[in-house]
Amino acid sequence: MTYHPSFPIRDLRQWPDRKFIQPVWTANSICHMIEGQASDPDGTGAIQKLDNLSNRKTAVAIFRAALASVDPCRLVQKHIPDVLDAYRRGNGQRLMLAAFGKAAFAMTRALAESPAGELITRGTVITKYGHVPGTLPDPIAVYEAGHPLPDAAGVAATGRLMAMLENPDPQTLLVCLISGGGSALLVAPADGLTLAEKQATTQCLLAAGADIGELNAVRKHISGIKGGQLAALARPARVLSLILSDVIGDPLHVIASGPTAPDNTTYADALAVIGKYGLEERIPNSVYQRLIRGREGTVPETPAKDDPVFADVANLIIGSNKLAIEAAAAKATAAGFETVVLTTELRGEAREAARWLAQQALAFQNQQPAGKKLCLVSGGETTVTVTGTGKGGRNTELALAFAEEIDGRPGITLLSAGTDGTDGPTDAAGAVVDGQTIARANARGLSSDAFLSRNDSYTFFKKTDELLITGSTGTNVMDIQVVLLT
Repeated sequence: MTYHPSFPIRDLRQWPDRKFIQPVWTANSICHMIEGQASDPDGTGAIQKLDNLSNRKTAVAIFRAALASVDPCRLVQKHIPDVLDAYRRGNGQRLMLAAFGKAAFAMTRALAESPAGELITRGTVITKYGHVPGTLPDPIAVYEAGHPLPDAAGVAATGRLMAMLENPDPQTLLVCLISGGGSALLVAPADGLTLAEKQATTQCLLAAGADIGELNAVRKHISGIKGGQLAALARPARVLSLILSDVIGDPLHVIASGPTAPDNTTYADALAVIGKYGLEERIPNSVYQRLIRGREGTVPETPAKDDPVFADVANLIIGSNKLAIEAAAAKATAAGFETVVLTTELRGEAREAARWLAQQALAFQNQQPAGKKLCLVSGGETTVTVTGTGKGGRNTELALAFAEEIDGRPGITLLSAGTDGTDGPTDAAGAVVDGQTIARANARGLSSDAFLSRNDSYTFFKKTDELLITGSTGTNVMDIQVVLLT
């Protein structure tokens, strides 16, 4: 395996205004192609047999290996000794649980079924709708709420979590199980703000293409619980957070908006994000005015690293995109591929990232020795600046743009998918494409340019039967791209 961490830093800077730093298959998904049963929903008969099935099967197997490596149950199980040690060191009398994020249920189940589970006196779990596959023991209450836009259910659930933390003491250990999606699911609007105003602000930022760091810099400063404020609420209880990272570089203050971590962003930073995307007059005025007051010092800043609130707080990263990428690379190597990790920091506009990935694929293919199989792996999380009215996510947009770049080139296959099984506001994880994707679409009268122009990549791949639909995977460590060169 070869590791090339410098690729995106070196090559992607050619776009100076961008920053390039996130299964069981069902109908209208890759399973039909793998089994040679591609459906033909338009009735044109254009797709009789999809090419390159072996490479598609291999790409799926590599993705599965990546998912297995970040199974939240296994990751939490590895850290049960840390929980027990933290409990004993503090002469523990109570263990309370706060879990929030897309992987909250699976993480909690692992803790509840361990020796530490017997110590739990109260617990609150907040996860995304459809991410509760079973039940948990009675001391633990489970709530479902909205993601990526927070909703009233999230506000109510967060209120119950905050009520659970009333009257903490030094003999209490609060175990927080944090995963991607926590920023939307753990929602307590700051004083003077409403849920609707937070929703509108989040929607503006998402539509503008703000990355997760920018989004969370704003979220923390219009919240009463993010940016270290959960740790402040729990004081003087001790806090141990086990964190499944869905952010490039694993910065504690960004993951789920850092509810138990020191915040290194300020109101000025939040205003800079608003200004960068020209949203001053698009976000609610109450939000904008709060950020201004915060910059002026009339609203308290979120706690920074020197705040005494963090004296008895420990934050542990237990899983990340890098771990998944390493597992994907190992699986590819075991399958007989020479493997290159391009980056674990792919970010920026999905279409531009696709162009860069295609450039790398073509460059490697041009130098590929006869008989050699290569696998290029990357990870991270891109964004999409929405200008159209179609349906799609960052992975399907990336895959479609990549397909255009490699149109007509044999021996190239790309899988791009979200490890949580959700690509934007769709039921797909992503898509799988190859050098014949565009030609097959053209034969059916489908224009990839037209679909891209209206941000309608999901619909395109639904028509070509190249979606990956996994359902909820129970984990979330951003996206993975697998490029096979044969």
